[in-house]
Amino acid sequence: MHLAVANRCWGVAYTYNDPVIAPEYVIDVAQAAREVGLRNVAVTAGSIEPEPRADLFAVVDAANVDLKSINPDFYHRVAGGRLEVVQDTLRYLVHETSVWVEVTTLVIPGYNDSYAELHQLASWVATELGPDVPFHLTAFHPSHRMLDVPPTTATTIRRARCIALEEGLRFVYTGNIADAEGSTTWCPGCGVSVIKRQGYRADARGLTTDGRCANCGNLIPGLWH
Repeated sequence: MHLAVANRCWGVAYTYNDPVIAPEYVIDVAQAAREVGLRNVAVTAGSIEPEPRADLFAVVDAANVDLKSINPDFYHRVAGGRLEVVQDTLRYLVHETSVWVEVTTLVIPGYNDSYAELHQLASWVATELGPDVPFHLTAFHPSHRMLDVPPTTATTIRRARCIALEEGLRFVYTGNIADAEGSTTWCPGCGVSVIKRQGYRADARGLTTDGRCANCGNLIPGLWH
């Protein structure tokens, strides 16, 4: 906590090791972070039952949840989880808490990259969670037990973004590829860029301090600092 405060960090993120694995530890750390004015971000696969879920997310300010596929069979065979549990977590976070929620899908060639599945996936996010929930589509790179699967092409990721936009989502981002358009936040009101990103750098000069487009005044949904 002292390092985060000394480096003027906005908050603390719990990631790589999914925070649902050790919720008691994360809750203790998150409470300590809040005591010194820091916010808490959970990066999670969302596989958690309702009772511990409520305790964990009571001290979380923002969450990025992996929605690995819209296919229950994919979850069972590849991810070793249950789609309905993740969907329930997402609905709970969006509709029953004040946690800022974003969704990420890793697009894997031959597994979840078909036109039909991408349309169904984006449609579910737009319909069940809402058009303003940011949706990240990231490229797969061969690793660990999936060395036989080719990397996702930039063309596939850009196509997936177009599909998500067609389904009504307003903030769709591409990841793990170099893509200026797909890494930029565009104002849905006037179409200008409000946040430009390159690598780990973000230029938010198109955004006012209260989260509005500096060009047209349209409110951009988010958790602004």
